[in-house]
Amino acid sequence: MTTDPRTTGPRPPFPGDQQQERPGLTSRMDPAPDHGEESYVGKGLLRDKVALITGGDSGIGRAVAIAYAREGADVAISYLPVEQSDAETTAQWIEKAGRRALLLPGDLRDEAHCRDLVARTVAAFGGLDILVNNAAAQTVNDGLDDVTAQDLEGSFQANVFAMYYLCQAALPHMKPGSAIVNSTSQQAKIADKTMLIYAATKGAIASLTIGLSNLLAPKGIRVNCVAPGPIWTPIQPIVKSPEQIETLGADTPLGRAGQPAELAPAYVLLASREGSYMSGALVPVTGGTPMY
Repeated sequence: MTTDPRTTGPRPPFPGDQQQERPGLTSRMDPAPDHGEESYVGKGLLRDKVALITGGDSGIGRAVAIAYAREGADVAISYLPVEQSDAETTAQWIEKAGRRALLLPGDLRDEAHCRDLVARTVAAFGGLDILVNNAAAQTVNDGLDDVTAQDLEGSFQANVFAMYYLCQAALPHMKPGSAIVNSTSQQAKIADKTMLIYAATKGAIASLTIGLSNLLAPKGIRVNCVAPGPIWTPIQPIVKSPEQIETLGADTPLGRAGQPAELAPAYVLLASREGSYMSGALVPVTGGTPMY
């Protein structure tokens, strides 16, 4: 396999005419995303840990679930009920790694469901060591008037409020050495004019990560976040035009979109002993696009 970062993953152009309705399915994407199914090799860094990953059915969440299982963790994943087929595929990869998978469908915009996710994970696996707040809703706009109250509220409920509720519910079950890893975005700093609300939620996640790190460090619990750039996941054909899909990632210094598999090592680092002195960090995985 090539080690040249310019050609490790497919380069544009991508087939443009592959738009999907929300929430999007991996099976309809061309080319198929790489989640590390054939490439990720575990080192036992998360042996016998328990992880809960939101949005674990596809995209970055699936790549992290596969990596965590191969590192030795049992993995619970949350997802929307219409994403069941993707979730079942992820579960198969977790089980193929010799670990237990728990499928938890539902809507993260519901506070009670967020708290139930933690309770069911603990009941099934006996504890919770790692929480990955990864699921996200993305709203795009042309102008300020394009964003409705429903868009605004739904985005913050899914991206920010859910993260807060999940952290609240998880904390009583965590012990020194546990970790929380949040998915923010390069949009937290770049804030494209067509992603006003999405960027605002991702900025909130970045700030919450720092605050939670300061709050929980005395308990021995680390909190960090990963900031992806343009990654080839189902969210792309949902919100982007054919022209935008064709050129996805072309404007990054590496000249291509990232693959979900290229995010997983960062999430492993932040969840494992390898990242023991990292807390309150924002780790950019952006194809070279600067965030500051």
